[in-house]
Amino acid sequence: MLNSVVVTGKERPHLAPNLSVGLGPITLPEMIDRPQLVVRTNTNRVVVADTHRWAGLLKNEIPRVIAENLSRILGSTNIRYYPQHGSDTAETRIYVDIQRFESVLGKAATIDAIWTIQRAGSTGRQTDSVHVQESVPDESYDAVVAAYGRAVFAVSQAIASTLQAAEAASSTP
Repeated sequence: MLNSVVVTGKERPHLAPNLSVGLGPITLPEMIDRPQLVVRTNTNRVVVADTHRWAGLLKNEIPRVIAENLSRILGSTNIRYYPQHGSDTAETRIYVDIQRFESVLGKAATIDAIWTIQRAGSTGRQTDSVHVQESVPDESYDAVVAAYGRAVFAVSQAIASTLQAAEAASSTP
């Protein structure tokens, strides 16, 4: 199961406890939009692990986990993810495109993501991206899932940094 990460006080920038953020939609590569884990075996081959499944659909779990992570990182309880009620009325919208979500057993889990942040009523947008690679210490699927959890947290931290910079820029006269 993909889980959010516990954030310690020293990692929390406390951007704005009342910040209203709508997250999503989040797009994923079609190759991973399935209940089974998909792992790369070499440059040109992937395997769909029929006996190793996600607890929920990634198109639902990734937004949920990023929203939980952002809530903890930013200290805000007003982070909603698409299509959850309220995500479309937020003061700030974040659209995320997960372009790469792949792993190799015993090696690494990799996520490449691009996101765009837009304030309600503004035509200005801020786009950023991140490449995250987390070590997979052994050839178990549990290790792959744990590495993905750490990688999604790193993506969440990068989004939070961009959001913090965008909020600071919008509040500067």
